[in-house]
Amino acid sequence: MTGSVKVHIVHAFTHNNAGGNPAGVVLDADQYTAEQKLHIAKAVGLSETAFVSRSDSAVFKLEFFTPNRQIAHCGHATVATFSLLRALDMVGEGLSSKETIDGNRDILIKADMAFMQQKAPRFQPISADDHHDGNHDGNHDGNHDGNHDGNQCAAVYNRILKSMGLSTQDLIPGQVPTIVNTGNSFLLIPINSRDHLAQIQAKQAEINAISEEFDLIGFYPFTLEAQDTGHAASTRMFAPRYGIDEEAATGMAAGPLACLLYSALQQAGPSLQIEQGYLMHPASPSLIHVDLDIRQGEIHSLMAGGRARVEKTLNIDL
Repeated sequence: MTGSVKVHIVHAFTHNNAGGNPAGVVLDADQYTAEQKLHIAKAVGLSETAFVSRSDSAVFKLEFFTPNRQIAHCGHATVATFSLLRALDMVGEGLSSKETIDGNRDILIKADMAFMQQKAPRFQPISADDHHDGNHDGNHDGNHDGNHDGNQCAAVYNRILKSMGLSTQDLIPGQVPTIVNTGNSFLLIPINSRDHLAQIQAKQAEINAISEEFDLIGFYPFTLEAQDTGHAASTRMFAPRYGIDEEAATGMAAGPLACLLYSALQQAGPSLQIEQGYLMHPASPSLIHVDLDIRQGEIHSLMAGGRARVEKTLNIDL
């Protein structure tokens, strides 16, 4: 088919009605093929564009495309989509749901915020210790892929630090880079200061190579030294595997980080606020709210969300 497609540009995870991470949202997307959706996402040029279709198993079906491929989930595009649907009176306050290529997830609309469900976390630490066995204190299901022995683990650890322009001395004492999955896998890197987080020199080709090896969305370095003292952590996000050099807000990574903060860094829960985008050039301050569902001391699931601002519409030619 030919013609033009209306794309809503919505900034998700805004802070004080500014900043945030822009996503494209296309409504009534049943009529478009996967190839057309990828074409639209590439033309929009944002990190993700969400396509909303009818669903037989949830309230809406959502598909997410970066400029170069489809992705199973996207936090900021989900918040953008349901905030837009709320603004258009297509969904009301309370529980809703989305169908994705990876199953259905709950959505909660609460006042002017939208939250999305994520699964219980799986942790895979990557240590410099050649004798590291892949175990991690805290709640997890023990799923270490077993493909990397101690020597390989140490080699990957060193590659991770080199890809960020960091040394072991730049990490939080006693903490190591950890892959955390609550639906998608992200590499969380514990940085000991805001200055070191700001000074990261991201080597995109190496980040991409490690992301391919471990099936990661990307790298999510963080520090406990936040810009706002009320925030649990400040973060950055690098996902060259998906065509994203750096991103302003990543809900699907903030969920895993909140789990790590609770289980490994003894941050009080169950509600945590994570900031992102402050150190981008130009800065785009963003705030992600995470509510952990903790049962008998273990994380059962979580809801990650925030506020959004509908910015404008574009017309993309097919």
